[in-house]
Amino acid sequence: MDVFVEKYGVKYARASECLTKDKEALLSFYDMSAEHWDHLRTTNPIESVFATVRHRTVRTKGALSPTTAKLVVFKLVMAAAKTWRRLMGENQVPKVVAGLIFRDGTEVTPNPDHREP
Repeated sequence: MDVFVEKYGVKYARASECLTKDKEALLSFYDMSAEHWDHLRTTNPIESVFATVRHRTVRTKGALSPTTAKLVVFKLVMAAAKTWRRLMGENQVPKVVAGLIFRDGTEVTPNPDHREP
């Protein structure tokens, strides 16, 4: 990112400004376990579920009460869940929840001999 900004900063000033302004958020991806990177890169699982729900509910518009609509959506999501892939690196999830630090996808283990001032 720094090389891009240095090389093309003058020509693409707005892009460079956007990258540098949001650099921390853009690179936070690498602070997660590398096993989770495939899942973090895509929103397709969410989009495909909503596409199925939207497809079914649009076809039956006007025929659904709020209660029936909730039931239909619930059943469609449950049916879609049967085809979902398992989360790769599921053993890493408790580490992420516990707040362990990952750098470039690898868990950073604290060095007990090194004391910070």
